[in-house]
Amino acid sequence: MTRWHIDPATPRHALVAAVPRHAAPCLRAALLVALVCMTAPAAVAHAVLERAAPAVGSDVKGSPPELTLTYSEAIEPAFSRVMVTDASGRRVDKDSLTTQQAGHVVRVPLQLLPPGVYAVEWHVTSVDTHRTQGRFSFTVMP
Repeated sequence: MTRWHIDPATPRHALVAAVPRHAAPCLRAALLVALVCMTAPAAVAHAVLERAAPAVGSDVKGSPPELTLTYSEAIEPAFSRVMVTDASGRRVDKDSLTTQQAGHVVRVPLQLLPPGVYAVEWHVTSVDTHRTQGRFSFTVMP
């Protein structure tokens, strides 16, 4: 076993030269791993809309009683909003939402919808405080 003695007065470039030649590849690999770990972004979770019923861009027969949105992450209902409006911009949801399945599923009760195109606009905050938003439409057929 080799013992190292480093004199505090030794210049820095001399210390680098003192590293044994066979240790250099391992040292470079360790430095590369450390650099990647320090610069890699932390995993960021966002509540992404995975499914909707009525489905995004769909044609549905008759008035659906509710809108159901399924997100990839749990959402915080107190900081989330879903609005459904008709072609004139009038709000047609009942201005409430409930969550199920540990906050992944959002249910929004709807008024009786006559045939027409309806816009859905959602702004949700996941339980880890990341905000996401989106919009889509669906059509109620006679």
